[in-house]
Amino acid sequence: MNNTAVDTEGAWFEPSRISELRRRLPIPYVDIVPVRTDTDGTIAQVGLLLRASGTGRIVRAIVSGRVLVHETLREAIARNVEKDLGPMALPRIPVAPQPFTVAEYFPTPGQSLFTDPRQHAISLAYIVPVDGETAPQEDALDLAWCSVPELLDSGMLEEMEGGHDIIVRRALAHGGLI
Repeated sequence: MNNTAVDTEGAWFEPSRISELRRRLPIPYVDIVPVRTDTDGTIAQVGLLLRASGTGRIVRAIVSGRVLVHETLREAIARNVEKDLGPMALPRIPVAPQPFTVAEYFPTPGQSLFTDPRQHAISLAYIVPVDGETAPQEDALDLAWCSVPELLDSGMLEEMEGGHDIIVRRALAHGGLI
């Protein structure tokens, strides 16, 4: 998840200020499952990032990030896809900002299926078809595009933290694939 935020005057919060806000307020996020689709719109591949976690482990992850002040959900989706997959990803942003699921992340393990040790976050999850060229950006080490059978049989979902594997399984279920 991204480490910057904008206040109402457009200035960037200092890291200490965003840390304080994370301790005091639920923070809105978008979780994005990037997919490649067949011509009929069926999910053919799912894109998973490889990155270092806050605990120092190498994990698989979906695209995720905060919703900034004065930013629409559609803008947040587009910005976070570009941040993690690159400017040529060409995501098909949903016309309506209706998520396929909502995840509530808590800093305390066991309070929900979703955990983020930094904060309490409410995340709206979207399946976003990506048509362009993608490459891992910022802190991502790699990006793997996996077919649905490969994803389910490879153990990659077990390499995810915080409940991202649940988001991916829910996306596949929403797409009628499991």
